[in-house]
Amino acid sequence: MFKKYLSKLETVVAFAQSILTPKQFIFLSAVLVGISSAFAVIVLKSFAHWVFSFATYINGILKLSFINSILPIIGILLTVFVIKKVLGGTIEKGTSQILYNVAKKASIIPKKQMYAQIITSSLTVGLGGSAGLESPIVITGAAFGSNYAQRYKLSYKDRTLLIGCGVAAGVAAAFNAPIAGVLFAIEVLLVDVSISAFTPIMIAAATGALVSVIVLDETILLSFKQQQTFDFHNIPFYILLGLFTGFISVYYSRNFARVEHFFGRLKLSPYKKALFGASILAVIIFVFPTLFGEGYESIKTLSENDPGQLLENTLFSGFRNNSWALLIFIGLTMMLKVFATGITLGSGGNGGNFAPSLFLGSYVGFFFSKFLNLTGLTKLPISNFTMVGMAGILSGLFHAPLTAIFLIAEITGGYNLMIPLMIVASISFAISKRFEKHSMDVKSLAAKGHAFTSNKDSNILTTLDTNSIIQTDYLTVSPDQNLECLVDLISHSNQVIFAVVNKDKKMVGIVHFNTIREIIFNQYRVKYTLIKEIMIQPIEIISPSDSMEIVMNKFENAKVVFLPVIKDGKYYGFISKSVALEAYRTKLKSMTIE
Repeated sequence: MFKKYLSKLETVVAFAQSILTPKQFIFLSAVLVGISSAFAVIVLKSFAHWVFSFATYINGILKLSFINSILPIIGILLTVFVIKKVLGGTIEKGTSQILYNVAKKASIIPKKQMYAQIITSSLTVGLGGSAGLESPIVITGAAFGSNYAQRYKLSYKDRTLLIGCGVAAGVAAAFNAPIAGVLFAIEVLLVDVSISAFTPIMIAAATGALVSVIVLDETILLSFKQQQTFDFHNIPFYILLGLFTGFISVYYSRNFARVEHFFGRLKLSPYKKALFGASILAVIIFVFPTLFGEGYESIKTLSENDPGQLLENTLFSGFRNNSWALLIFIGLTMMLKVFATGITLGSGGNGGNFAPSLFLGSYVGFFFSKFLNLTGLTKLPISNFTMVGMAGILSGLFHAPLTAIFLIAEITGGYNLMIPLMIVASISFAISKRFEKHSMDVKSLAAKGHAFTSNKDSNILTTLDTNSIIQTDYLTVSPDQNLECLVDLISHSNQVIFAVVNKDKKMVGIVHFNTIREIIFNQYRVKYTLIKEIMIQPIEIISPSDSMEIVMNKFENAKVVFLPVIKDGKYYGFISKSVALEAYRTKLKSMTIE
């Protein structure tokens, strides 16, 4: 039945494509991709909320605190089972994979990503894994946009644009924050966007947010109704909070990488690794139950008048009304969050770091303000610092200050905190950028030259294949030949540079026409001068495995227009700087989203 309705819808969309202009069809496509992404959010969020409510109910009735520890083990093991038996043994995790597909796969995302993320992250996070659903949501939205574009044979630029639409709609639906959705798609994913491209992305984000509001229960979304008045006298403390969140972001990013690296090196089967990691996670959650699942409920509790509720049904429930005990609990939870998330994802679970960044930020903001209040140094509005802290960590981890500022502004229901949000997010970003060149989701791929970075030229160069511009048909000469042979080659070809190779095809030097210009009209010197006497050594040598960014850096360093290519120790060909620049210009034109 579902396939029947889907077939009818595809027929209608195909008819619309035939009668609409390309721009009008993109607008329609933005709406359809936005709706699809929103329903993916609804499925994920509803399941995760239902499981959390179920676990809370069981704990409240039976007082079985170990239930929260058992569920994540089940969830991670089920996730590994589904990946192995249903998804072919692999699944792409993290928003960095979108960047990779845009950079290296012509914005083509596998079809299975339209459902794989929903299934696996529902099991992992829904059953208590300490990770977030936003990254799977973003990948699912991107997959909807990419496969929709493929289905209707749209160009690379349009595929990339619809990927951005899916991402924007997913974030907008997850938080009822359409502006943040647009900014996330542009700030984090889309490298070069013209003003006209904003329109379909805004349409998709607005559609996603609208569908989410209509269908999804508001209590499931992360939102805050309570705010305290912003006092400009607290600006120095917001500056300090920006510094604090910046350094905590660096702490989180580096330790998350260490945990992932640890699990990556474990010589265990997927099920044993999952059981090992999930068992450690179970112990952590048993002691610190607030690390169960996304943690959005505890964020709301922190911002309310009775944060001591977090200690109920824990080993520390006897200290419920002790402010210092609560502060220590918050501080320990704050520092352990990175390990809970790293273990969840490293051991085989699926999720992301978006929700953990908000969780960590709220705890950092609360800890910072509560500590200063308890010392008697000042009287800070704790709920405001709790919310602003989220922007600090989000900005520091993802290097996305605009997304952080407007996301928190939207989920708090107003812009009264705009000034502190801007202060904290910008300072945190600056601190994080100083110690971590790339955001945590990008740095592993950027190191391999696989992903887009904030450098526009690097972004374009990563999409170019060095092998495609190597010219292998250049004529070569022997070092023992005289210049007569070389002059003859020059007169019968368009070459101006020649590789000098020995009988083993190894390059021993190069000769450029400019270096012999003054000699070729001297018959005596042409006849009796050997090539090995006038050849020179190249300043730089290229390997076919070099990235295009490395190639262009070598051209810049050598200050020449031709560089030789050596493959397996032997001469292979030349790369012309003009050919490389032409390839760059062509790719830049094709990748600019209009």
